[in-house]
Amino acid sequence: MAKSKKTNAKAKGMRWQDWLRLVSSSVRFNPLKSVLTSLGIAIGITAVILLTSLGEGVRSYVMDNFSQFGTRIIAITPGKDDTSGMGGMLSSVRFLSLADAHSLERLPHADYVVANVQGSGAIKYGAYSRNTEILGTTASFVDAWDFPLASGQFLPIARGQVSPAYAVLGHKVKQELFQSHNPLGKFIRIAGQRYRVIGVMQAKGSMLGFDLDDMVYIPADRGLSLFNREGLMEVDVVFSAQTSSSKMSDRIYKRLVERHGQEDFTLITQDEMLASLDSILSILTLGIAALGSISLLVGGVGIFTIMTTNIHQRSAEIGLLRAIGTSRRQLLSLFLGEAILLSFIGGILGMLVAMSILALMALFAPGFPLSPDPFYLLLALFISGLIGLLSGIRPAWHASKISPVYALRNE
Repeated sequence: MAKSKKTNAKAKGMRWQDWLRLVSSSVRFNPLKSVLTSLGIAIGITAVILLTSLGEGVRSYVMDNFSQFGTRIIAITPGKDDTSGMGGMLSSVRFLSLADAHSLERLPHADYVVANVQGSGAIKYGAYSRNTEILGTTASFVDAWDFPLASGQFLPIARGQVSPAYAVLGHKVKQELFQSHNPLGKFIRIAGQRYRVIGVMQAKGSMLGFDLDDMVYIPADRGLSLFNREGLMEVDVVFSAQTSSSKMSDRIYKRLVERHGQEDFTLITQDEMLASLDSILSILTLGIAALGSISLLVGGVGIFTIMTTNIHQRSAEIGLLRAIGTSRRQLLSLFLGEAILLSFIGGILGMLVAMSILALMALFAPGFPLSPDPFYLLLALFISGLIGLLSGIRPAWHASKISPVYALRNE
């Protein structure tokens, strides 16, 4: 009697090999139908991977551009937090001055202090002319930002009240105005004023669409006069590794409050800016992924429709399985497994297509910011399986409820 019960228990069970063979049988015997069913998921997965790769690529590109100059940087702009930047200049009680910058140079652990004022104007040499960006800055600029020179020297340290009319050319400006000739010692006109060229920068490239080579550098005090401005746009402090960002910020804050009598400036640390950028761009990537996931829902509807149709077309198979002792739970698992399998097929197809497109983009457009993240690849595959599960629950539940007598009689 005990042996008979054990035999019946085995009969009620189903080996995983048999389960897998039954689940994959409909896919193997109807390959075209299976591929078409999975196509919606494949398109959705392709869209999600491409969009998230673009989002990650943009995030990495922006972060790399902002961090290429280092992280031990504190930027000081005129105006309080709620009126910082260019708009803050109009409401500041006291502008940031070159004297402020010189005072900050004497702070402990302040390696470099760079004063900046920027504008644009016409640069002329002989018959050649070019409209470009003009940066009024100080001698520590090249050391602070690691901008190497191709020839000559950078702007000297200001010794008197007015700096000499010296200019340093960006790589592209030199090419446009002087071609293959040596510009050192030559005189150019910047917004109508005469300057002697004392140096040429090495090619630096672009940062966030801003061409660093299409620029001319002049002394900060002459920049203030040239652009008719009362104060600097920004002062950047690069501090040593022997102190922290918060401690250096406190020193700068105390010194400027002591000089200005109040807090009419804004301090922005590089690590705070990078953290904010990273957070914003990560949220943007997730938003892009959610947008691409809409197409996955369309694929899920397709699987639901096909599975529902299959229930009616395969009533004889369902009735036979029930007649030979297949339980409702086993039948439910078979149809759920089929839905998940179709969804995984779509997910794998979508991943293959997406990776092929990414490989082609890397080959033909290497500068385009695309960076596939393994996390999003695995997440996309998981979501495809989850959508298959959700899409197959109702049809599978309906199939498990069909009476074998009813199914065989209708057939």
